[in-house]
Amino acid sequence: MTDSEPENLQQDTPPEKPKRRFFIDTDPGTDDAVALVMALRSPEIEVVGISVVAGNVGLEQTVQNALYTVEICGGGVPVYVGAKRPMNRDLQTADLVHGRDGLGDIGLPLQGRTPAAESAVDALIAAAKQYAGELTLVTLGPLTNIAQAIQRDPSFATNIARCVIMGGAPDGVGNTTATAEFNVYVDPEAAHVVLHSGMPTEWVGWDVTLRHAMLTPEENDSIRAEGTPQAEFVADIQKPVLVLWEKLFGYAMVCLPDPLAMAVALAPDIAEHLPVHMDIEVIGSLTAGMTVVDRRPRPSDHNALIVTRVHRDRFIQMLHDAVT
Repeated sequence: MTDSEPENLQQDTPPEKPKRRFFIDTDPGTDDAVALVMALRSPEIEVVGISVVAGNVGLEQTVQNALYTVEICGGGVPVYVGAKRPMNRDLQTADLVHGRDGLGDIGLPLQGRTPAAESAVDALIAAAKQYAGELTLVTLGPLTNIAQAIQRDPSFATNIARCVIMGGAPDGVGNTTATAEFNVYVDPEAAHVVLHSGMPTEWVGWDVTLRHAMLTPEENDSIRAEGTPQAEFVADIQKPVLVLWEKLFGYAMVCLPDPLAMAVALAPDIAEHLPVHMDIEVIGSLTAGMTVVDRRPRPSDHNALIVTRVHRDRFIQMLHDAVT
C-alpha cells in the first residue's frame, strides 16, 4: 500500500447525506403518536420542533401526549403549546375514537412534563425563517396554529418548502360528517387560510386512508411483536380504535391516517399525487368543513396536490422500521 492510498480511500468515501428538517404540528391522538414515532426515529430527518393544537382531545392533554411520545423516542425535541380552540368555533374533540386521555386509556403516565416556553406560533415562524426554503411542515391536526402563523407573518407560508397535511376528504365522503374529515371540520376557517396562503400543500385525505392505511388486528400485533418499547406503545394505544371499529362496522381495524401522511412526508415517492383546484366550505349547514375538489382539466387554477394512492406494503414496512 502506498502513502497515497489512504488519502484516495478517504476521497472515495461518499459524504454523509444531510438530514432533512421537519416541523410537525399535531394533536395527539393515537395515530398522531404513531406518526411522531416514525419521524422521531427516522435517521434521515431532524425534527426541529413540534407544535401542539387542541383537537383529538383538549390542549392540556395533547401537549402531555406529545411530550410523552418524544420522551419514549429519546427526547431532545422541543414541544410548543398552541391554540386551545379553533379560530371561530367551539372545539370538537374525538375522545370517543382515541380514548379520554387521547392515547388509548391504557394507563400511561401522561402528566407532569413541561413544554417549551415559546409559543407554537412564534416557534413555527422562527423555524420557517431559520430554514427558509428547506423546511418541511407536516400537519396532523386542525390547522389553527398554522393559520395563526400565516396571519401573523404572511411570509411564513412562502418560507415553507413543502407542507404535507393530513386532512380533507377529496372524494366528498367524510368521517365526522357526511362530507367532512375531522381535522378540517374542527377548524374549516383555518384550513381555508392555509389553502389560500400560497404555501405548497399536499393533502393526504380520509379517502386514501381507507384504501391504504387500515391495518388488521394481526398486522397491528405483528408491529407489537418487534418487541421494543416503541413497538408496544404504538400497537397498544390502538385499543379504543379497534373496539370502536368493531362496534360500528362489525370487524376490528386500526386506522392510521396520520402515519400515512408522515410516510408521504418521509418518502415522497411512496405516493401518487394529483394537482387540483380545491376549496374549503366554511358556511354550509350540511357541508361545513368539506374539501371541495375540482378535478376538471384547468391547470391554471391548480392550488393543491391531493394524494390519490400510496404503496401500502412500503407503508407497513415503514411502520415496522420505525419501531425496530
